[in-house]
Amino acid sequence: MIAEFSVVPIGKGESLSPYVAECLRIVKSSGLVHQFTPMGTIVEGDFDVVMKTIVECHEKVKGMSNRVLTNIKIDDRSGGKDEIHRKVASVEKKLP
Repeated sequence: MIAEFSVVPIGKGESLSPYVAECLRIVKSSGLVHQFTPMGTIVEGDFDVVMKTIVECHEKVKGMSNRVLTNIKIDDRSGGKDEIHRKVASVEKKLP
């Protein structure tokens, strides 16, 4: 499965980079295939590992803030492998 998520502390000012960095450390240590983007992080792997990683990120930021908003989008396709790269390549092949 692929999940795109973002964890946002509420009421902590404009700069989110310290919180994002903490989450990215967790994602990297999970061993999941991932892609960091300016608006969130995409992870790919087994459902349980993906969800555990997102929960760890949520809890880490919650420990740094009184209120946290976590957004998750999931694409769960049976038999999919390397979907992060395959989906992008599929679109790029259709471009002139």
